[in-house]
Amino acid sequence: MNTIPMLLKTSYQKTATIFQDFKMSVDEKVSASKENNSLAILVLATTFLLLLGSIYYMVTFQNDFLQFNQSRTNSTFGLIFMVIATTLLVFKVAFFLFVLYRYFKYKPIASVSDDKLPRVTVIVPAYNEGKQVHDTLVSLINSDFPKEKLQLISIDDGSADDTWDWMKKAKQQLGESVEIYQQPENKGKRHALYRGFNLGTGDVFVTVDSDSIVDADTLRNLVSPFVVNEKVGAVAGNIRVLNKAKALIPKMLDVSFVLSFEFVRSAESTLNSVLCTPGALAAYRSSAVFKVLPMWINQTFMGKPSDIGEDRAMTNMILKEGNHVLFQRNANAYTNVPEKYKGLYKMFIRWGRSNVRENIEMAKYVFTNFRKESKAGSRLLFINQSLKIIMSYPFLLFMLFFVATHPLLFLTSTLFSILILSTFSVIFYSNKYKPQESLWAYTYSILYTFGLFWITPYAIATASRRGWLTRGLAEKK
Repeated sequence: MNTIPMLLKTSYQKTATIFQDFKMSVDEKVSASKENNSLAILVLATTFLLLLGSIYYMVTFQNDFLQFNQSRTNSTFGLIFMVIATTLLVFKVAFFLFVLYRYFKYKPIASVSDDKLPRVTVIVPAYNEGKQVHDTLVSLINSDFPKEKLQLISIDDGSADDTWDWMKKAKQQLGESVEIYQQPENKGKRHALYRGFNLGTGDVFVTVDSDSIVDADTLRNLVSPFVVNEKVGAVAGNIRVLNKAKALIPKMLDVSFVLSFEFVRSAESTLNSVLCTPGALAAYRSSAVFKVLPMWINQTFMGKPSDIGEDRAMTNMILKEGNHVLFQRNANAYTNVPEKYKGLYKMFIRWGRSNVRENIEMAKYVFTNFRKESKAGSRLLFINQSLKIIMSYPFLLFMLFFVATHPLLFLTSTLFSILILSTFSVIFYSNKYKPQESLWAYTYSILYTFGLFWITPYAIATASRRGWLTRGLAEKK
């Protein structure tokens, strides 16, 4: 007779415990959100105090700046530096105006009808991703894309956490719509993709990072250029930040990504020469992939196997074959980015090393007759990229000299330059998205200038080093 009351009591206690845990979780999230907002306001306020201060000191030290510039021209070394700096400035301004002009000529290709869409294989490599890989697979299956034309493959690259369990849950939930495979050991993203390419049966391969979410129309918009233009070998998707509400660095990166993709890659697309199709979302014509696949999987740098920069390498090899590489602004993916400084600089080091390696590879073919159509755009983009690398050490030395000899003038002129140059990013972002979020362009520029200036010189010096750097165990979600 006491069984029912005991069951009711136990049930009540369990329900109360679950409710209490839920309440605590909500309270923690609300508290974290308030703390994050307070910190964001403080950081933005500090940013504007610094920038406004730079205006004041620019006016105050106007004569000092004139005297500094005059003293530079009085010496042979200073004069040479001023000539080089002025020449580079003129080139950068001209290049910016050229990119701006090409941007206004850009239009994304609209989706073709269902009957014209190609057969597509989507490959999702995963390593230590936890629950996020499940969410990624679900978002892909929910795409507005004919199911009979879609093959979805996910490959666990020897994760040390519960990634494989979440992939099995996705398989259980989605059934035959998804194929899952497990590497016997961690071999790297390139090898996971290689396995996917060989398993795929589609006319187009789409690669999606396991921490990314796509819109319903992303896949159809991403692959439509292959139908419209047979010369297209690869297409880059439009990447936004998924976790920008969680920390300050993602807020800054979201503004940076919008400029990098929606402005820069739009211009590159009009030249048929997008230099990098991002790992978070990219598409490749299968015939173009198989043509370069042996070279791609066996790529080395300074005698060592390449285990980073697989997206830039694939893009480079496809460009080298004379194919067009485009950008689709209407194909969106939202990806997680580092939330702390350590994760951020490690990601940038990996990107920097890849950039150095692939610019060397691009130098081997970009001035040859690699494409029947105009090659001027590709060459100009290469020169701009190369100048950033070549001039990184001279400008680093000049910066250190300037800091040592005129610290206040350096700080003032740098902050004032950030105010002027970053305003374009602010205007560009606010014209498309929330204006208040665009202000993070100023903070990001300060962070990059003073906290990440060393990335490119370090990446050059360590270009031969291997390792992903940012793939530790994912936090439990």
